[in-house]
Amino acid sequence: MNKNTKHEFYSLAKADQKNRLKEIATVFFKLGSTAFGGPAAHIAMMDDEIVKKRKWIEKDKFLDLLGATNIIPGPNSTELAIHLGYERGGWLGLIIAGACFIVPAMLIVLAFAMMYARYGTLPEVSNILYGIKPVIIAIVLQALIRLGQSAIKNKILGIIGIAVIVLSFIGVNEILLLALAGISMMLIRNIKSFRTSNPLSFAPILLPYAILIPQQTQIKGFSLTSVFLTFLKIGSVLYGSGYVLLAFLEADFVERLNILTSQQILDAVAVGQFTPGPVFTTATFIGYLIQGAPGAILATIGIFLPAFVLVGLLNPIVPRLRKSKLISSILDGVNVASWGLMAVVSWKLGVSAVVDIPTVLLALVSLIIVFKYKINSAWLVLSGGAVGFLLSLI
Repeated sequence: MNKNTKHEFYSLAKADQKNRLKEIATVFFKLGSTAFGGPAAHIAMMDDEIVKKRKWIEKDKFLDLLGATNIIPGPNSTELAIHLGYERGGWLGLIIAGACFIVPAMLIVLAFAMMYARYGTLPEVSNILYGIKPVIIAIVLQALIRLGQSAIKNKILGIIGIAVIVLSFIGVNEILLLALAGISMMLIRNIKSFRTSNPLSFAPILLPYAILIPQQTQIKGFSLTSVFLTFLKIGSVLYGSGYVLLAFLEADFVERLNILTSQQILDAVAVGQFTPGPVFTTATFIGYLIQGAPGAILATIGIFLPAFVLVGLLNPIVPRLRKSKLISSILDGVNVASWGLMAVVSWKLGVSAVVDIPTVLLALVSLIIVFKYKINSAWLVLSGGAVGFLLSLI
């Protein structure tokens, strides 16, 4: 067992605690500033920096923490950073690691959002975005297929996934679909347990998940409070992949509130792709478009806040939750529902991005590249922008 745990941290002298927290800040600020390529790349960089180079924790513990990120909603790589900070420096380490991983990306995305708001309608910028959008669709389709391979484990989950797609297309609320899918899979897989056990005996296991599906409320205005609460809701229920975020952004800001367009959502995701750090900083971009810099800050806090809270609360009981058949079945249902929602929004965004022969060809070539070669998605997005610009010169 590695001695450098959160428990050992509190027994250190004040000076040693301070030095350790500075080390946590330095490491995760570096990662947040250089971690390009999405969650898989982020996790690989943390493994190299934390396990191999600095030996803060053992590999088995690292894998346990990585597995724990699948139990709760939110961005997996960011939650892993928060877990690692918690293990190394307790609650202060948790906050510092998460903040230092998020803030560099947030500031970079905020700068792009400011430029986009000012110059996004210029022909030159529009041409670049014209080439980026079909590339983003290809990247999202790759993520959709990979999520489907892990989420659709059997015929029952496949049926639930198809049902979610159909119900989403006819307008059923996405949070309700996540809840129904999780509950349905729980009942199907554990019906015998419910027949022979006292239902109240499951309450302690289900309690952490009761807070993950808040009531859907109608947002009457577009105030800063509404921006914060909307992204807080999204951060509290989003499972599966950072790209599932697309489904919630489309549902809330395009369809329900009608204050953004599908093209603006794609542009926001594009910025998230070629900047370092978590894809969830797309919220920074959207928040800025709605309410300027204050909206960007509150949107970022709102979408990441649940990850900090849930990691802190559930870290001590992660081993018990991971072994629970009940929780496992709920997660299977929620994950396949996330896949269904992602499939629907991929179709809708694809229709708006792939509009002519050049974009069809660009999307197809990008699909071949993302599946055949291990290329950093940031380079692919930048290449798409370059192609769009060159096409405008012809």
